[in-house]
Amino acid sequence: MGRGVSIVVSAFVFLECTAGRSKDVAKQISSIPGVRLSHAVTGPHDIIAFVEGSDINTLGITIISKIQAVSGVLHTTTNVVIE
Repeated sequence: MGRGVSIVVSAFVFLECTAGRSKDVAKQISSIPGVRLSHAVTGPHDIIAFVEGSDINTLGITIISKIQAVSGVLHTTTNVVIE
């Protein structure tokens, strides 16, 4: 790879939250560095977030140490983008 080329690893994170907290949690998550989008949604999950990191370790830290630490988050499922 040439100089100046940056690799970005991205993932969709599906969250389940405490009842009635999805809008508040989505707003809190949207302020975390690396989180590009965070929306409360209908369906089997309460929130869908799009997260980016410079590598898989950075992505993991964002999800495990920051997103999962937000009060009201019960469970996350992460789908890493491959294409």
